[in-house]
Amino acid sequence: MPTLRRAHKGEAVRAALGNESAEDVIDNTATPEKPRDGKAVAKTTPKRRGGADEVDDVVATTPAKNGEGEVPSKAARSARIPSLVVFPFVAGISFITASLGYSVVAELTNGELATVSRSQETPEEIYILAGWRVFELALSWFGGLDGLDVAMMDFLSHGPAIYLLFAFYNLSPQTAIAALAVDVVSASVPFSLLRPFSAVHKPSSKLPNRELIGFPQQLLTTGLSTSIYTVILVLSLRFLLPKIFVLHFAGIRSIESAYAASYATVLPVTLLFGAAASTFIFPPFATAGKTKEDERVTNFDPVEASLGETVWWNFWGYTTKAKVAILRTAVTLLVTGVNTYLSCAMTIPGVEQTGAAAYAAVWVFAALCTGLGLGFVGRD
Repeated sequence: MPTLRRAHKGEAVRAALGNESAEDVIDNTATPEKPRDGKAVAKTTPKRRGGADEVDDVVATTPAKNGEGEVPSKAARSARIPSLVVFPFVAGISFITASLGYSVVAELTNGELATVSRSQETPEEIYILAGWRVFELALSWFGGLDGLDVAMMDFLSHGPAIYLLFAFYNLSPQTAIAALAVDVVSASVPFSLLRPFSAVHKPSSKLPNRELIGFPQQLLTTGLSTSIYTVILVLSLRFLLPKIFVLHFAGIRSIESAYAASYATVLPVTLLFGAAASTFIFPPFATAGKTKEDERVTNFDPVEASLGETVWWNFWGYTTKAKVAILRTAVTLLVTGVNTYLSCAMTIPGVEQTGAAAYAAVWVFAALCTGLGLGFVGRD
């Protein structure tokens, strides 16, 4: 391989020249090339460029000890392990981290979280909550998400229930932040340990439309997402949720904070949700390149197409870039809706299923509008 040949050549140059830089000599060393007329001519080896940034997607190899062939590097060996085999470790690390984290939070806050939550009353509730957590992790793992993606997705799905406890059940800000941090960290840590960051989260990687996810653009998309979450949450608190709280949330003693909600008071909360939604949805969507499937969509002819092809085109005839936005938004809606509903109905005392569903619907609608807004901004 070129890497090995360059290494041997560098050793020879160092031995012969000593003080002179081997790299400078290697880049200009002549290598013989035999043309058709049999005469040797000099061929200058091109200078190495780019360094490690140009080989992000290339599996590194190291020479074998016996000098024969090559053995895969650590990254190559870990990449060969099937995802199905690794996933139990992901789930195990997540559950262990969550258990330890909540134990620490309980000790530091004198069990404050337990005063506004209830234990599961039946084994079925325990199985449902544990099964849903496993499903969340499986969806993230087999969906190819990395640690940052999982952290943002987990914040969007667990944040609404924590906000409810903070705003209407007198949970202190410190305990609310600590509980949410445990949820986010316990989900993202195993991904960070067992899977590298994707190219979209590496500043050195080369992607289409890379300029669209620079810092200024990220500020703009975060501002857009924050605005959507802020407007929907404030309007819901003022006109929709008070009635829901009175009828279906027996544990809420006062809804005064709902009527008093303003854009300024909810901004610190919605800013975090806006940043999480923008980070999770927009960068993969904005940097998605074109594929052969895009040509099939663009060149679709309804006159010559069969019935099956026509049905496919009407329901899923989108470009690859559009599909990324659709799938990311759909995942956000799913995890936000289901997790908010289960958290309210099974962990907060006095919450009826109807109330849990109505409260979850508010956050699902906010996530949907955010996904549509980001899709409109990043479209071709």
